[in-house]
Amino acid sequence: MLVLDRDLRIVEVTPSAERLLGSAPRGSSAPKVLCGDGPDRPIAEALIERRAVHATISPVSASGLPLAVDVRASPIEGGFLLELSSLLRSEPDREVNLFGFVTQDAKTIGLLDLVRRVAASEVTVLVRGETGTGKELIARAIHRLSPRKNGPFQALNCAALSPMLLESELFGHVRGAFTGAHRDHLGHFRLADRGTLFLDEVGELPLELQAKLLRALETRMVMPVGSTELIPVDVRIVSATHRSLRASVESGSFREDLMYRLRVVPLFLPPLRERVGDVRLLVGQMIARRNETFARKIHRISEDAWSAIESYAWPGNVRELENAVDYAFVVGDGPVLAAADLPPEIVETPSSPSHDDRAAIEAAIEKAHGHLGQAAKLLGVSRVTLWRRMKALNAK
Repeated sequence: MLVLDRDLRIVEVTPSAERLLGSAPRGSSAPKVLCGDGPDRPIAEALIERRAVHATISPVSASGLPLAVDVRASPIEGGFLLELSSLLRSEPDREVNLFGFVTQDAKTIGLLDLVRRVAASEVTVLVRGETGTGKELIARAIHRLSPRKNGPFQALNCAALSPMLLESELFGHVRGAFTGAHRDHLGHFRLADRGTLFLDEVGELPLELQAKLLRALETRMVMPVGSTELIPVDVRIVSATHRSLRASVESGSFREDLMYRLRVVPLFLPPLRERVGDVRLLVGQMIARRNETFARKIHRISEDAWSAIESYAWPGNVRELENAVDYAFVVGDGPVLAAADLPPEIVETPSSPSHDDRAAIEAAIEKAHGHLGQAAKLLGVSRVTLWRRMKALNAK
């Protein structure tokens, strides 16, 4: 509940109203808090005209969740009384934040519970997921929850370096080992001693290095490039890949024995399009964080923007979503995030659905035995996008 004076400034605010609105400081303008400067402002107009009104607004809550809030405004002596109630849950059934990996999706929460259990052991872990799903966040969480948490965490992208440089970065080198080796280099294995070594995109390792990595895992010893000395190391390995190592084994590009060494416990990170409710949760929290650092302050998201955001499949996952929010803060203006503020590829109007689209949708639904979530996964789109296409086609 809010109480306003004649100038429509907040004079009293209940704790429940603060939880819903995120921020409603005494003395602030109620129209500004409720509606920003958006073009559709029935609440603000009614307050200015001093008449009763019943409408819905969509602010961003303190937790970062965008909400639909029912507002009833009634004139009282000396001002207005506003009664607020959420049309959605003000908080999810369970929201989990594991060292920056945030979700309210039930399946992903189950995965994070498994991460906690795995972290307490010393087994190797292979994290598999699409680009941008947060594989390194999971690796860091495993380290921070493990008995090795006070030791170093070293990360190495196996796809970013040539084979010679990669061998040096893994195992180190001695001075004079190759042109440009002017001093000894420890390498990530030794830098991660008594800690955790995260090997990102491990599926991209050349076969000759796979053999050397396997030997290091089996013997717990490394030999720097240009040296004949074996050096003991105490390292836990967490690795990640965006591809199926099993398929790589079958194609001959990855060693089967190394795969088994790396994936004692495999963890499968779902793409953002499959994480129920997480897009809204993450967008709200990203906006709340950026409101503290950007000149622009966003207090509301328009319906057309939400439609574009939720219809998009987010192939780049959380990383792409963060980039889109950054883009909106820089390109747009004012407190309302509109569809025009989003990157062009997100708001592109798709062409009219064709006969081929209908056939593909119906085939996917049949293959998924009527389960729309599974059908959307087969088509590589979000459930919202599938629903919109079905509506456009009148598909059954």
